[in-house]
Amino acid sequence: MSRLLEVSGLFKNYRMGNDTVQVLNGIDLEIEQGTTTALVGASGAGKSTLLHILGALDRPSSGTISYKGQNLFSKTDRELADFRNRNIGFVFQFHHLLPEFTALENVMMPALIARKETGLADQGARSLLEEVGLGHRLNHRPGELSGGEQQRVAIARALVMEPELLLADEPTGNLDAKTSEAIHELLMNIQKRIGISMIVVTHNERIAARLESVIRLLDGLILPCTPEEL
Repeated sequence: MSRLLEVSGLFKNYRMGNDTVQVLNGIDLEIEQGTTTALVGASGAGKSTLLHILGALDRPSSGTISYKGQNLFSKTDRELADFRNRNIGFVFQFHHLLPEFTALENVMMPALIARKETGLADQGARSLLEEVGLGHRLNHRPGELSGGEQQRVAIARALVMEPELLLADEPTGNLDAKTSEAIHELLMNIQKRIGISMIVVTHNERIAARLESVIRLLDGLILPCTPEEL
């Protein structure tokens, strides 16, 4: 097993008026390829901030992140955008689907942005929508889908570029318990099939305990924790 991410001395602060708010206070961690990790902690602990920085959606105030041995934030903003599109899949609590496009078109979008051949993008999107149980809903727009179906489309969209890392920020926080369980089961099955690395922010400690490792954040710091301790 080889290392995918290495985080060293990560700090993040924000200016709020005349004050500086410290969100991350020196994070060190390693993520191996093909592993599943839960990111837990109280609201305001810095979970989403850390996830966004790991996904290159935001830059740290200081510290480094190495992605397969390369300094991630030595890249320009344009290079980071291309890196995100090709290497990282994102699933958020709210699906962020484009309402004017069909499920198929939404899933194809990252591949089209990367200038992938339309026929290949279409084929990959159809295959993923079949896998998430929506092969019969390809031409439905988000407003015609249930909350769980919308999140399944979002998962397919996150995977269409065959990324090495999937980041999920409370992916079922807006769903009922039964649908939430089904979505988590789907994510786990897909992760096992393709061997992708997956980091999941969740308040559900029962779900977190099913993953291989746990990162617990408190006041911007990592506390030692194992799945068995949840």
